[in-house]
Amino acid sequence: MSLRQLLGIFSVILFVSSCVPSKRLKYLQETETTTDSIIAVERIQKPYRIQTNDLLSIRVKAMDQELAGMFNPIGEGNPNATGEERMYWDGFLVDEHGNIRVPTLGEVNVLGYTVDEVREKIEKALLEKYFKEEANIFVTVKLAGIRYTTIGEIGSGSQVIYKEQVTIMEAIANAGDIMEFGDRTDVIIVRKYPGGEKRHHIDLTSMDAMRSPYYYIQPNDLIIVNPLPQKTIGLGTTGLEVFRTVVSVLAILTSSILLFSR
Repeated sequence: MSLRQLLGIFSVILFVSSCVPSKRLKYLQETETTTDSIIAVERIQKPYRIQTNDLLSIRVKAMDQELAGMFNPIGEGNPNATGEERMYWDGFLVDEHGNIRVPTLGEVNVLGYTVDEVREKIEKALLEKYFKEEANIFVTVKLAGIRYTTIGEIGSGSQVIYKEQVTIMEAIANAGDIMEFGDRTDVIIVRKYPGGEKRHHIDLTSMDAMRSPYYYIQPNDLIIVNPLPQKTIGLGTTGLEVFRTVVSVLAILTSSILLFSR
């Protein structure tokens, strides 16, 4: 086999193995059964239960605003009081024992409760100690944003989205999208549970991802995007990039072989 034939075979193998297929770069690809059809997004996971280091936003309203005001960390008259930049200071952080410190009520254990259960618990304590039924108290309890972390082939760092529900697509977009060599077919979500942490996998190239119980992220999720094998080769993702690199490599190899053969 001649040198030219060997170089040709080498270049073809290198070209084929280095290109990233378009199917691995596209999100939520349709199949024949899903084209132009309505995809039911199912939230089949259980309601989120509060964990340590969560940040809660709690507001109390009543007919007696002066009395209700002492339970709120900031003045209701300030239109910017509940802005994102103030939430760190004015929210209620769940400590390592699962407690929050509410003005006048003192420490309230919220570990393992849903936000609705915390609201009911605070309402009950307020009615027992400070208000009467006629006061018409109105308590609001929310998670102070969905905090998560991204690492790997994606914009890395801690992110916060101030919504009650956040899909993994929104989380990825907020982090700056997955890079060209990121593996979209096997995105890993490390999720905290009372008994420890678990790893979950989701294929974002398939429409079935919208039916996954992990399509909606939870506070303190860690999203990991591993690199595709093509990254280790380092020739590029598109055919044109690979072609240019292969031509350069072949030119160097040819020159070297001709130089040594002489």
